[in-house]
Amino acid sequence: MASASGPYNYSYIFKYIIIGDMGVGKSCLLHQFTEKKFMADCPHTIGVEFGTRIIEVCGQKIKLQIWDTAGQERFRAVTRSYYRGAAGALMVYDMTRRSTYNHLSSWLTDARNLTNPNTVIFLIGNKCDLDAQRDVTYDEAKAFADENGLTFLETSAKTGDGVEEAFLETAKRIFQNIQDGSELDLRRLSPQVVFGLGHDSRVRESRPSLPPALPPPRTVTINKFFICD
Repeated sequence: MASASGPYNYSYIFKYIIIGDMGVGKSCLLHQFTEKKFMADCPHTIGVEFGTRIIEVCGQKIKLQIWDTAGQERFRAVTRSYYRGAAGALMVYDMTRRSTYNHLSSWLTDARNLTNPNTVIFLIGNKCDLDAQRDVTYDEAKAFADENGLTFLETSAKTGDGVEEAFLETAKRIFQNIQDGSELDLRRLSPQVVFGLGHDSRVRESRPSLPPALPPPRTVTINKFFICD
């Protein structure tokens, strides 16, 4: 296994996708997580946007490669190609707009059909800072998550509440899958979990047309790592 020290500054790459209707705050969540800032005038994503951040899970440095997909129906055919190879999927709705919650089944169908069975899918109810305008109760969304085997969390891209937890908990669950021997079909699919070479810890690129070149997949030897609570 590549070391996270010396010439390398991370041990794995985990590919994430962020999916959900237009205007639910997907780009703002990405920006809050990677830049620790809220974009008050965040433009709607056209196609896809991309960001990265290096995190640490119990001593193992992991590069999160995060693809923010457009929510408009006219871009669905394009953005579906980015599901392939995702180790984690953050499925986002706006808790102040029930219509975005009602469309979750469609997004979940895409995620289940276009990703690996071991892909970790995390349900996020965004804009919890607008609780007075809530249109979807916590209990209702939690029940949907439980029925579909999803982890659920409410977040605020504006205040940052819950944002770190959503991205980091997804990484821990992916890492737990590796520990348990669920290797996400590394040799069969595009890289979902890849041993990485050194790169800058945080990068923001605007609307790339194609995924950046990744190090070629290597044979993975699964070691037993402790996962922090």
